[in-house]
Amino acid sequence: MIIFNYPNFLGDNFQFMCKILSRIEELSKQEGITIGALEKKIGASKGVLSRAIAKGTDIQAKWIESLVENYPMYSTEWLLTGNGPMLKAATQESQVTAQLSTPTAKDRIPEAFRCLDALHFTHELIPLVSQKAAAGFGNADFAITESDVKEYYVIPKWRRQHVDFMIEVTGDSMQPKYNAGDIVGCTIIHNSGFIQWNRPHVIATREQGLLIKRLMPGTTANSLSAVSENIQYPPFDIPKDEITGIALVIGHVNLE
Repeated sequence: MIIFNYPNFLGDNFQFMCKILSRIEELSKQEGITIGALEKKIGASKGVLSRAIAKGTDIQAKWIESLVENYPMYSTEWLLTGNGPMLKAATQESQVTAQLSTPTAKDRIPEAFRCLDALHFTHELIPLVSQKAAAGFGNADFAITESDVKEYYVIPKWRRQHVDFMIEVTGDSMQPKYNAGDIVGCTIIHNSGFIQWNRPHVIATREQGLLIKRLMPGTTANSLSAVSENIQYPPFDIPKDEITGIALVIGHVNLE
């Protein structure tokens, strides 16, 4: 239990309560939760805070104590008097760091994970992008923007494999390994000397866009051979000067 020593000028009738209630509203907005959710968090009955805010009436000191206990990152002095910053110094510093590194982290987290640590998931989120957006991954200035992202996935093992993006499979040339609608995780290869032969790759080409094929040495020194899983599609050579980028397929997600 935390015991407050209220400033003497406040008096026993808690005339300062209206201002405290307004700061409680600020706290709930900062946390991104409703007053009802805040009541539940501090163990108060439904309406304890919302009625006081609406009518400007007092609340018991125990609810303020519970707020401080449940939200230790907020300054007690700020909550009681309005003096000083809302957040304690260490919290402000970590929040600024999070905002600089992941400005849209909260919006990216899947709904099921909103209650968990946002910073943890921003390190795990992998963007699913359209084939059109991914087609430029071989360019030096390639960058994925928010408008390119269709969904975000949380697959920790893929992140450890340095997966850069995911795309949906189209067509049937890679059946039965991949079906249309499956999602593949791609790691961009920056050095063509590290191609793993006979592994599925995503190949960005000037004329054909993105292709998902197994790669093998070509019939000439200036080409690579693209091999489909579906035997109805014969292998074919792709001139190296036609290729703008290559990414290794790390894994895939599919529905039965």
